[in-house]
Amino acid sequence: MIAGVQHNEGGSELDGGPRTRERERMCAATRTVRPVSELIRFVVGPQGEAVADVKSRLPGRGIWITATRDALSEAIKRKVFARGYKREVRLPSDFVASTDRLLEQAVLDALAMAGKAGLVAAGFVKAEKALESGDAVALLHAVEASPEGTRKLDAAWRRLTGRPPVVIGFLTSAHLDLALNRPNVIHAALLAGPGSETILARCRRLERFRTGDLNN
Repeated sequence: MIAGVQHNEGGSELDGGPRTRERERMCAATRTVRPVSELIRFVVGPQGEAVADVKSRLPGRGIWITATRDALSEAIKRKVFARGYKREVRLPSDFVASTDRLLEQAVLDALAMAGKAGLVAAGFVKAEKALESGDAVALLHAVEASPEGTRKLDAAWRRLTGRPPVVIGFLTSAHLDLALNRPNVIHAALLAGPGSETILARCRRLERFRTGDLNN
């Protein structure tokens, strides 16, 4: 037994973990206690299917899995969901890939809200001005962005802040167009304000899921 862990009645793994200020839970696959920022919560839907609760808002008891592809694949292999819920749980064949898509969509949802709140300066010139004014907390470069444009904005960030740039670079132009409701977005700057940290936190979680690096 890990000190500080509050076990549920009957030894259930559902929503298991210590209730600390840091909000930690136990990974049902690795049995490791981690901050919730390094985990993904899963619940069972009305049709008996597992659903990734990427915003931690869905009702019902949940299982927490370390937020990497490998950990989720291992949980599927070891039948962690059926064991935790003590029932048959339906897992789609593309469950890992669909979880990736949900994590990505959570980023886009937060970005769309930030755009509506005026917290995104879209376009090379506006992004550059946001850097010069000191309002930018991250740069967005579409996957299709030219190396030259990316290099110029990244260099401006370094020159003005003395630090390496914070870059969101895994979204396509189509993703950015849809989230920001405008065409041909290649470069943009995320501005400081309510919701910005949510976007960055969701980006970090998606990157951890894809790379397996829990230290970023």
